Amino acid sequence: MVRLFSSFFRRTADPGIRAAELGAPEPAAGGGERQACPFAAQRERMVREQILQRGIRDPRVLEAMRKVPRHLFVPPELQDRAYRDCPLPIGYGQTISQPYIVAFMTEAARLTPESVVLEIGTGSGYQAAILAELARQVYSLERLSPLAARAQQTLAALGYRNVEVRQGDGYQGWPEHAPYDAILVTAAPPTLPMLLLDQLAVGGRLVVPVGESQGSQSLLILHKTPEGVVQKGAFPVQFVPMV
Repeated sequence: MVRLFSSFFRRTADPGIRAAELGAPEPAAGGGERQACPFAAQRERMVREQILQRGIRDPRVLEAMRKVPRHLFVPPELQDRAYRDCPLPIGYGQTISQPYIVAFMTEAARLTPESVVLEIGTGSGYQAAILAELARQVYSLERLSPLAARAQQTLAALGYRNVEVRQGDGYQGWPEHAPYDAILVTAAPPTLPMLLLDQLAVGGRLVVPVGESQGSQSLLILHKTPEGVVQKGAFPVQFVPMV
């Protein structure tokens, strides 16, 4: 889960990667409350001002960000802040990533309706819900049992039947369902976890922040080809550590 994105992204030669600044998360709107104000209006403003203006263009990603009720993935006392351009605490020293970084990482994964995705770091379940809007199946690992249980409950209450959450060690991945078309990691390991690359399908993408400390992390976008792994981007970021 991202604590804070400092600096800014620089445009790369890869057309799927958009340049932009990072901000922080806003309050999300509830499942069936998509039509209800003020959250629907806040979500639309979030997409328009935080995501579109920073270069995210995939229409499926934009629609998912408009649809998923982000405020239901934050503590009740923070719902009025759920759509702000910043991360928010969700307990146990963890955070929900800012909306822009969720959209950026999702777009970078290049998902199709048939994709099978592994997420490392479920947190509140918000990123998993966004992925579930775009992919056929999402498997999500969370180290902290209370967060895993709460996320599974929230996702189930919102009707996401294509997400499975499990408490477990993200470094080991989830080999039973490999290979994955995309793997997203929402906490920063000190070095690239090779077991996750092993579980990535040829043609798939691994989106992962890597770095020993929050001052020296880079978000890597890695594309696995028949000839090997090609790096599509590396951007300065600041995530909570992966433990």
